[in-house]
Amino acid sequence: MPGEKWHDSEVEAKNAPIGRFSPKLLQRRNKPVLFVDIDGVVSLFGFAPGAVPARCSWHQVDGIIHLLSHDAAEHLLALREEFELVWCSGWEDRANDHLPHVLGLGPYPHLTFADTRAAGHWKLAAVAAHAEDRPVAWIDDDVNDVVHDWARSRSAPTLIVETQPATGLTPELAERLRTWAQALDQA
Repeated sequence: MPGEKWHDSEVEAKNAPIGRFSPKLLQRRNKPVLFVDIDGVVSLFGFAPGAVPARCSWHQVDGIIHLLSHDAAEHLLALREEFELVWCSGWEDRANDHLPHVLGLGPYPHLTFADTRAAGHWKLAAVAAHAEDRPVAWIDDDVNDVVHDWARSRSAPTLIVETQPATGLTPELAERLRTWAQALDQA
């Protein structure tokens, strides 16, 4: 748009629409995208009473209590070397309001979900639109057969990684993502 200026600030990327990128974000386009859900990946739930996972802390986010995993945050920070991270969560832009301060994650671009009934999974239309023809990995605790079918049908390399919401992003899953991304570089 005329007069529109983009700055190299990560903070300004927080609210940048997905279709527009600052120069710093454009540099990341050669990396595969990692779509990151929050609930069940970084925010853990479903564990047995009295069995709160280690290295987590309780935080209130928009009036809801979340148990945030510091281990998952460390894994995601390390995965930035291999991936362009994009929030793929119902938190949408609120992820960048909270997670940079609490866990040091972000700000990252985020998806918005205009039509959550389309495509057989409420996130799939936004994921597919952002993915275009790039290699992508998607880590989420709630994927279905439609997501797996979409991944198999893509011409670009695609990895779907399912988490257990009580454990989230584990060292094994982080290594699976890292190994997959590194294999892309060698292909």
